[in-house]
Amino acid sequence: MDEFGVYAIFGVNGPPQRLLRAEGSCRVSAAVPPSVRQVVLFSSGPWGERICVNAELNDADQIPITIGKLTPYNKCLSWEQWEEETWTDGVTLNVSLEGGNPNPTAPLADRELSGKRKRERSTEEDGGDRMSEARGEENICPNGVKEKATPVRKGKGQVKSQKLFGNGADASKNAARTKSRQAKTPTQTSSLVGPSGRWGQTLCPIDAQTAILIGGQGARMQFCKDPMWKLCTEDLSWVAAETLAEGPTPEARIGHSAVFDPDSKRIFVFGGSKNKKWFNDVHILDTQSWRWTMVEAQGKVPPLAYHSCSMFRGELFVLGGVFPRPNPEPDGCSDSLYIFDPHLSIWYQPIVTGDKPSPRSGHSACVMQERYIYVFGGWDTPVCYNDMYMLDLGLMEFSVVKTSGKAPSPRSWHGSAVLSETKFLIHGGYNGNNALSDTFIFDIDTNSWTELKLAQLSTLRAGHSIVTMETPDHHGYSEDSSVSAGRTLLVFGGGDNEGTFFSDVTSVSVEDLLAAA
Repeated sequence: MDEFGVYAIFGVNGPPQRLLRAEGSCRVSAAVPPSVRQVVLFSSGPWGERICVNAELNDADQIPITIGKLTPYNKCLSWEQWEEETWTDGVTLNVSLEGGNPNPTAPLADRELSGKRKRERSTEEDGGDRMSEARGEENICPNGVKEKATPVRKGKGQVKSQKLFGNGADASKNAARTKSRQAKTPTQTSSLVGPSGRWGQTLCPIDAQTAILIGGQGARMQFCKDPMWKLCTEDLSWVAAETLAEGPTPEARIGHSAVFDPDSKRIFVFGGSKNKKWFNDVHILDTQSWRWTMVEAQGKVPPLAYHSCSMFRGELFVLGGVFPRPNPEPDGCSDSLYIFDPHLSIWYQPIVTGDKPSPRSGHSACVMQERYIYVFGGWDTPVCYNDMYMLDLGLMEFSVVKTSGKAPSPRSWHGSAVLSETKFLIHGGYNGNNALSDTFIFDIDTNSWTELKLAQLSTLRAGHSIVTMETPDHHGYSEDSSVSAGRTLLVFGGGDNEGTFFSDVTSVSVEDLLAAA
């Protein structure tokens, strides 16, 4: 049997150099020659069940340029220096063997040392948390994964990040490994008591002054222990709501959807994932009786996460998302449309014609004029999209939307919200390498984009929630029947892909947004 080992190649023509072996030091530091522009790290030989190899490419001050991890399902990492980057003298590759034993016959380490789940860190203070549902053991999630792929190159309508060997894992960046923290800026408001910082949650308005927060993931890849809150928009105060409702509450999760049916006054929660566990369940919260029920639905729908879910005439329209495949295969993205009928408790797939979107996850979907669903962006490793599709709900026909004006760059995990009968907003997201902070408004009458520059929305965010609510104490009415009159845009949570998870609420007048556009 071949012996386990970890090797590095510096440069295109460099020979493999053995850094770690089964019997030897568990931590090695190797200098990267100044002329080298590519570094490849790979393993050879049998892996134990619970083992990982952490890797850091550090500058002269030992600040990580990029980090990554080798596992039995991801046995190679590749980094490349691009022209806009500068690797200064003194760059080192630090490699450490962590958890378990490379000898398959040796006793297994404690479960907490599992290399398949353990985050990259050298001490507890290293922090460096990134928004993560890392593929290799979990679905692909572009907001913080094991490897930093080469920087994004922009193409026509899409952007690609380097597909790393083993599973095509997506990009991540961690320039400074600081302790994960909740953060706010002077333009943001947060109450003294409220939810912990998180991303991947849902925020669902249920009436003019109330929204319900469900789920999410925060510091150190931990699923939030305070998964449910009620937001009062009158004073932006929070009330812990997990114990307010009776019945079986949904299990902690991320990448789920939650939509409110104003006719039945119920919230429908569907799908999501938690570590290796995937969901295709439907939970209903009756906001009048404050009771949870789990639906025993008929029909078939796969476990999905990071899909879009739109409420139309009392039915849930679920599009796209990530679905699991058996390891070591990478998880897949869906291009299917599923509809859930709550009255019959049944899932079905409609007959849809036209040019439908390619498989994707982390996209947005906005219902406009009670007739159309506009789908924007998304992610299917290693590609991010900035294309637009429109589903005509009367004809059940997809079509490509040809847009004008400066369009948002390719992205996923962005926030979106309907501002009026003809306009919706796109903010932030993740481009395969970095979190974003820009803001755009799309006009469906003219099919045109307009970029906005707003200080209130200048924070890098991905995986955040955006909703529009009635403005407190608004008693006047605009002559325009647009729904924008007297409304406020609220932004909650998300992360910056640098280790910060937000718990703040930012508010912006919808009227101001439309005036700026």
